[in-house]
Amino acid sequence: MSASEQDKGIPVSEVIRNRLKASRKRFHANDNIANFIEPGELALLLDEVEAKMKGVLESLVIDTEADHNTNDTARRVAKMYLHEVFGGRYAGQPKITEFPNVEHLNELMIVGPITVRSACSHHFCPVMGKVWIGVMPNEHTNVIGLSKYARLADWIMSRPQIQEEAVVQLADLIQEKTQPDGLAVVMNATHYCMSWRGVKDPDSRMINSVMRGAFLKDANLRREFLSLIRRED
Repeated sequence: MSASEQDKGIPVSEVIRNRLKASRKRFHANDNIANFIEPGELALLLDEVEAKMKGVLESLVIDTEADHNTNDTARRVAKMYLHEVFGGRYAGQPKITEFPNVEHLNELMIVGPITVRSACSHHFCPVMGKVWIGVMPNEHTNVIGLSKYARLADWIMSRPQIQEEAVVQLADLIQEKTQPDGLAVVMNATHYCMSWRGVKDPDSRMINSVMRGAFLKDANLRREFLSLIRRED
């Protein structure tokens, strides 16, 4: 954010938004916009979100001055959104070291269950669940460490998400990084927009999957993967 923009009192969110629009870059809730945030701007954005969150609390008729429990709630919520639950929007992609498949591994590999935490785009209510990732490598596949799959999943899920879109984003990212013959991603999650509000059904869950390459073409491979993750569920 330039000094002139600060002098004019232009909110940093508007500066970042204008940058995105000028580049014709989409900035939906589940998009990462880290490349359009300059050094120091995230701290300014934190202050801006805090100020607007105070307005929300005032509109909810909460006396944050007299109520010691909510004195710092606006700041805490701003930090939570920018650095934690929505951190995957504002932080760059985790560094992932990739290695060549020297041993020419070509057998099914399954990673999971990976515990994931997200929030639905509709109500910002928590989404809590597990992800399983199946990879069918080939001699050209890049090999990444097991913990790196969890880091990539966390980066994708730490944004306001719709589960159907989240698994596609995660599959796209792993496909790009590893280039396997086949890729499968399954997510099983509880949505608090159904258990905390709405129908208030605590047992309701959503399960969905993405199957690509060999997993899509080979029914036996798909059955093997699904049967193995069921044993771990």
